[in-house]
This record gives sequence, structure tokens and C-alpha cells, in this order.
Amino acid sequence: MTQDVIAKTAPVTVTPVLTDYDRTRAGFSWDAARERMSGLPNGGLNIGYEAVDRHVGEGRGGRVALRCVRRDGTAESISYTDLRRLTNRFANVLRALGMARGDRVFTLLGRCPELFTVVLGTLKNTSVLCPLFSAFGPEPVAQRMRLGNARALVTAEELYRRKVAPVRDGLPELEHVLIVGDRSLDLSRTLCFDTLMSRTSLCLPRAPTRWRCCTSRAAPRRTQGCDARARGGRRPPHHGRVRAGPAAG
Repeated sequence: MTQDVIAKTAPVTVTPVLTDYDRTRAGFSWDAARERMSGLPNGGLNIGYEAVDRHVGEGRGGRVALRCVRRDGTAESISYTDLRRLTNRFANVLRALGMARGDRVFTLLGRCPELFTVVLGTLKNTSVLCPLFSAFGPEPVAQRMRLGNARALVTAEELYRRKVAPVRDGLPELEHVLIVGDRSLDLSRTLCFDTLMSRTSLCLPRAPTRWRCCTSRAAPRRTQGCDARARGGRRPPHHGRVRAGPAAG
């Protein structure tokens, strides 16, 4: 079977962020990278704020933040202003469920717009984001959720039915399961993502205890050994990951 080669024929219209790697690396400093960040109004840093809200505050709210193309070819564009509202709503959903700083929020989703809402809204809430690969089977999913002390999971109906429901009784710390998208079944012990989102405020209070998170954990890192067991690791906290993002372009 032959495969078409994907090539970009249009000329580059935007100057690349990283034009000379060696020169950039030689002159790089974390302090200079920190100066490029807007920072929170009450002080500190937050990945969700830097990725979304600062662009709105600096006059780029109307620009496209995400462009999602579905399998059927239809596309959806989400501006920074829209993404701020969506991520604020999800952060407020977490707060309404009692999810606080450091609580683990797992995702088991494909690459849908809701995934980015959940990721950035979780970080705005200073909770810890724990993504799961949607191709994992029930046991790898359960193993990672047990190791990560999962309190909440956001997933789709089919993924929940096949990969989580069979092992849920073995996850005593899992309190909340939010189902994204259409529901054809009445799944017990689950909540409707869309309903919760529609009931929450667009405004996110910027209380210092919620937003100061320079040294808070953001996301875990896990790898898998030859015995198929997940291995835990450490990722930089919020301040390290926020600084690294713009530096990497």
C-alpha cells in the first residue's frame, strides 16, 4: 500500500521561535525565561494562566488558540477568550466537587477539545494532571490510577465502559467520574461533564491560596519497565514547566 507524502508547499510566513539552537542554548538562563512570563495578578506562576489568560490580557483574545479537526474532516476553532471561559468553568467544576490543590485529576480521552479544557482547567485549579493513554487496557489504567491516588477521572462513555467500569471497585479513592460527550447508557456513579460545565461560573476567583503555585506539582511522569509495571518519576513543578515552555518554542 502506498502512502501519500505530506509536504508543506507554502512559504513560511512566521519567523520560527528557535532559529539558532547553539546560540540560544549558550545564552539561555532561567532568570531571563522567567522575565518573559506575565505572572499572576497576586504573584506566582500558573501554567493555565500563562497558556491562556495572559494572551487575553495582552489583547490576543480573538486569536485562535486551538484548531481541532475531527475524523470526518470538520474543524472547530477555539479562541483564547473562549478557551479562558471553558478552562475557568472546568476549574470551578473541580472546586464544586471539592477538588483542591494537589488532588489528582486523571484523563482518559482522545484528542478532543474537551481534553485541552480539562488539562488547562485542572492546572488553573492547582490540581495535579495525570493523563492516561486511551489505548491502555483496564489493568494498566487501574494500576496507574492506584499509584497516582486518583480522586477524579474525565473520560468518554465507551472508554469508561470498557476500561474503567470493570476495575472501578478496586479504586476506592476514585470519587468522581465525569463523562464527556453523548451518553447512551445510564452509567451509575458517573457525572455528566457537559451538565456540570453549564452550571458553573465563567469567572475564576484569584484567591492567593489557589493561584500561588510556583512550587506546586503539576503533573507526574511515568514510564514502564520490562515487567509492564508503571514506574513513577518527577517532573518540574509549575514554575519549571512554565519557564521551559516558551523557551522551547
